[in-house]
Amino acid sequence: MPEKLDQAAHYGLDIELFYEDLEYVAKSLPGGLVPHNLLAAANIVRALCEQRKITVVCLQPFMHYEGLRDRQKHAQRIEEMRLWIVLAKILGTNLISIPSTTMPEDQMTGDLDVIVDDLREIADLGASHGIQYSYESLAWGTYSDTWEQSWKVVQSVDRANFGLCLDTFNMAARTYADPSAPTRRNPNAEADMKASLERLVKTVDVRKIAFVQVVDAEYLAEPLQPGHPYYDASQPARMSWSRNCRLFYGEEERGAYLPVKAILKAILIDLGYEGYVSAELFNSSLTDANPDVPASHAQRAVVSWQKIVRDFQLSDGVSSEPALVGAAAVQEQVRAQL
Repeated sequence: MPEKLDQAAHYGLDIELFYEDLEYVAKSLPGGLVPHNLLAAANIVRALCEQRKITVVCLQPFMHYEGLRDRQKHAQRIEEMRLWIVLAKILGTNLISIPSTTMPEDQMTGDLDVIVDDLREIADLGASHGIQYSYESLAWGTYSDTWEQSWKVVQSVDRANFGLCLDTFNMAARTYADPSAPTRRNPNAEADMKASLERLVKTVDVRKIAFVQVVDAEYLAEPLQPGHPYYDASQPARMSWSRNCRLFYGEEERGAYLPVKAILKAILIDLGYEGYVSAELFNSSLTDANPDVPASHAQRAVVSWQKIVRDFQLSDGVSSEPALVGAAAVQEQVRAQL
């Protein structure tokens, strides 16, 4: 964590925080992964961020929640959300992100009424604490795998603090791309993507967009079929591709090929979205033990953001004069807090 935050500070970046990051810190505390250690971990991460003038933009992902058939498990998830709300408050963020469920149909119902009621329940739970929620369709979601479906859910929930997350990867990965196909694209990919973006501009209320995530992905040398290094029989191809092959915006030299620029134009220019833009990148490179990995990815993120700024003539919120905090000093601070 300190090394990653060092690099965020160096390049003037704010961060999304994964719940797993808090778990990692909590496990290092006496007693391990228990609720009070998660609260302590949130305080530690908040202090580390404040030392670097880093804002935690959101806490995510609150996964596999809506539509649970096991209502006792649903009640347990509600209690977990109560904890997440406290964690978010400690971290200084009011945004919690919820991806659409990808659990099997024997565990989750596709009944829209149940899904909407479940999401209203947490929206109402968070409202009195000033918590906003951002709902996102994953491209391999069980019942919600397009932005159109997540927008329908957001409209049906109809709560002021429940909005839409638009993720350029997930939007393109369902409508435009198919990593398992010979062309790595869906049939009629260009026309379908164009029509989808036209619907986006015509139907979505920009005030209900809570968050935007921007990344591209790699055109694989071979289709993601059995025998491919990233093939996993237990996962949809798009999920395996997402975990191993995301790229930053503008990285065509690394194989990026999704119509992210067109998607961003629809969101930033045509709809006029002005909120946070995040680069949510998953890639096999992140498992590399090389200590330079955080620095190289942070640098790539900034180069990518600068391309977005140029391409869409935006005002650049990233610092032009990095101020790196020494990693050794940070480690001493962490040890003292632990």
